[in-house]
Amino acid sequence: MHIGVPKEIKTHEYRVGMTPTSVREAITHGHSVTIETGAGDGIGCNDDHYRDAGADIAGAAADVFATADMIVKVKEPQAVERKMLREGQILFTYLHLAPDPDQTRDLIDSGAICIAYETVTDANGGLPLLAPMSQVAGRMSIQAGAHCLERENGGKGILLGGVPGVAPAKVVVVGGGVVGENAIYMALGMAADVTVLDRNIDVLGNLSERFGAALRTVYSTRGALEQYVLDADLVIGGVLVKGAEAPKLVSADMVSDMSKGAVLVDVAIDQGGCFETSHATTHAEPTYVVDEVVHYCVANMPGAVPRTSTYALNNVTLPFALALADKGYKQALSDSPHFLGGLNVCDGKVTCEAVARSLDYDYVDPLKALGI
Repeated sequence: MHIGVPKEIKTHEYRVGMTPTSVREAITHGHSVTIETGAGDGIGCNDDHYRDAGADIAGAAADVFATADMIVKVKEPQAVERKMLREGQILFTYLHLAPDPDQTRDLIDSGAICIAYETVTDANGGLPLLAPMSQVAGRMSIQAGAHCLERENGGKGILLGGVPGVAPAKVVVVGGGVVGENAIYMALGMAADVTVLDRNIDVLGNLSERFGAALRTVYSTRGALEQYVLDADLVIGGVLVKGAEAPKLVSADMVSDMSKGAVLVDVAIDQGGCFETSHATTHAEPTYVVDEVVHYCVANMPGAVPRTSTYALNNVTLPFALALADKGYKQALSDSPHFLGGLNVCDGKVTCEAVARSLDYDYVDPLKALGI
């Protein structure tokens, strides 16, 4: 199979779909790989690194899309990229379709086979291709939040961990999944006062066992959410419903009642965000203010640390990309019900139930869409 890797063009996105190591592995499996020139510059890998791994270098994205059987990316294809997709071509990347009707329509119209990293599951119900970026984003959320709390950035002027004789910041983490666990890890490491809210008692129990008495665990009800969010200096939103738009757990009224200079970091923004006042921002302009509350809602947070993020992502995506290339997409997807969950759009049909429900499309069973 001919695999193509274009350069990412989302604002301040420096990750790349395949590292030179991954390219070499694909070529060892008998496939060919074309990389757009400069695609790896953001992770410190230039064209010569890719040539040494056996890749061909293309001068423009159009050349990659025109010749590749499978496109491997990191972020969802932008409008100009979606126009270059063709019928039967495989697209393997993050998609986050539920809050993005324009992208969904374009992918349907393209006739491409669109497989989303974020809806591939594992035997335990986890999201193995989303987890490493959730780890990165969860840890980054505390760095970003601490920075936003500085007075010159609109925050309260609070040092996250305080100092002897001065209380630390109150950090509230909404959602105790992968994002939440990693945010907690960083926040406690910086000596903040940390509370996590979740509706899964087992999740709260596991977090309590890991972090001990330093972490306050609270079962999430509307009353508890209001109590802790309104008293917080920094709130991290890390709630995820696989494939679907994130629930709006923090209302605009709650935001208006928060204290001046408090900070919201919405890590769920790729799926529409879990704060009612959230809208996606970029690394170029990461924050905005609503009711004197600072909002950080960057939709590609891990793109700011592209070297760490790309290698972490390739560690988990490479076996799936190789399966698609080695077996063809029909065999690779039908062989694994967990991989099959990644199929979101196929030959003009929406094959992810959560996406279909969110955007009011007819849902088609993925095996039926594959003709199996």
